[in-house]
Amino acid sequence: MKIMAICGNGLGSSFMVEMNIKKVLKKLNITAEVAHADLSSAIPSEADLFVMAKDIAASANIPDNQLVVITNLVDIKELETKLTAYFENK
Repeated sequence: MKIMAICGNGLGSSFMVEMNIKKVLKKLNITAEVAHADLSSAIPSEADLFVMAKDIAASANIPDNQLVVITNLVDIKELETKLTAYFENK
């Protein structure tokens, strides 16, 4: 499985979210390749799951079943809750 953290420019905030995704996956004992990129790289065929902020999610052409939308980029608890729900529904 490949997960991509997405932000507008693909730099700081997406890298921070990538690091938090890795922490959450380790806690959940889930193995996945995790990367970060800019919004223009958010193409459904590039990853199995995309994690991005609510403000850019509407601009992405990602199907809902491949998308986790977070409201607070630094809230690891929100990320954990949403990733847990995603993997429970898989």
